[in-house]
Amino acid sequence: MKKFVIKTLGCKTNQLESALICENLTDNGYEEVQDIRNADYYILNSCSVTQIADSKNLACLRRAKRENPQVTIVLTGCMAQLEKDNIIKNNIADFVIGNNEKTNIALILAENNKLNVSDIFAQDKFQNKILRNAYRTRASVKIQDGCNNRCSYCTIPFARGKSRSNSIGNIIEQINLFVEEGYYETVLTGIHIGQWGMDFENKQNLIDLLKEIEKTDIRRYRLGSLNPLELPKDFIDFLANSKKFCPHFHLSLQSVCDKTLKAMNRNYSEIQIKELVDYINLKFTNAFIGSDIIAGFPNETDEDFQITYNHLKDLSLSKIHVFPYSRRKGTKADLMQNQIDINEKKKRVSLIQNISDKKLNEFFTKNINTQNEVIIEKNRDKKTNLLKGVTKNYINVLINGNDNLKDTVQKIKLKSIYEDGKSMLGEIVS
Repeated sequence: MKKFVIKTLGCKTNQLESALICENLTDNGYEEVQDIRNADYYILNSCSVTQIADSKNLACLRRAKRENPQVTIVLTGCMAQLEKDNIIKNNIADFVIGNNEKTNIALILAENNKLNVSDIFAQDKFQNKILRNAYRTRASVKIQDGCNNRCSYCTIPFARGKSRSNSIGNIIEQINLFVEEGYYETVLTGIHIGQWGMDFENKQNLIDLLKEIEKTDIRRYRLGSLNPLELPKDFIDFLANSKKFCPHFHLSLQSVCDKTLKAMNRNYSEIQIKELVDYINLKFTNAFIGSDIIAGFPNETDEDFQITYNHLKDLSLSKIHVFPYSRRKGTKADLMQNQIDINEKKKRVSLIQNISDKKLNEFFTKNINTQNEVIIEKNRDKKTNLLKGVTKNYINVLINGNDNLKDTVQKIKLKSIYEDGKSMLGEIVS
């Protein structure tokens, strides 16, 4: 029996697709192992959103070959899609498998097809695959793939193709299967989920999908990242009236400066961002509102950065995921004048990270002594050996308790902020 190790980098969509890869292989007689020294194949499901991600990919492949010189290297994911020619030319991997081919990996290995990367833009239909085992406490459902936007800094549309939506029927079938398997929560994921339904002949949107999900027996659902323009007031009103929606928003902001947003080809404004965040906080009590911010975009002056910085201080966000701008070949931003020095980018990242740390602490403090529904996860926290779970409003909670509480839903009272500042300590309400 052939054995494999799989490593996943990047987004929740990649994580879900790795689960599909595992099922495809095990269904075809392969065995998953954890120790690469016992593996015949090392599979890397790669991310390529930044140069740092590409560096991590290459480091993983080198480490794998160092730990097991006889292992067959299989590279799939976004780096395989974007850099297939360089990978083959430089003998970086034994197999290079594209994003559209990755879930049929067993057949590709059996046919010894070393390069299997199709034109991603030729894909017009969503490739539906049913997943039996999500391998996680919260089961993700892929509702969409690809992206029709052309942000000036991003290569993801070239790795994932145009937006393609999964049908309501397929999505409900997957959710119902997860319910039968005992899952309490599903996460709706994709590359740009706000574009779900726009490619259908009868043009649908996320509310149409969520109305059908509300009818299922899933206990709760969570949304992936959304563009601010994809959260109109009627959508927020719908979510606020839902008993199943987890009040957890992740806003793909990238900047809060009009000049920088225009250069990024992001079609919203500082005012629209503020109005959105204010409206979410008006309609929800203690909703978690996270955001992405790119620091050091080309031509971002000190004054431009200060505008974003000041807005972020004032906005009622819960956490900010900040990262330095990364040049990507083939994008408009790569050709822009006035690329920011790496040290200046690091400085700006640090300043925004300080804001994020303060906001997360304030959000946790607001939640002390509140009672929350928590799904206790299958695995204990590695550092503390405590039980762990996540509240509906996306707070990581650590709890004392016996193993028989794993994979159950408990009412938890949040008591204090854990010393790492990233979690809270809770106790079960009897």
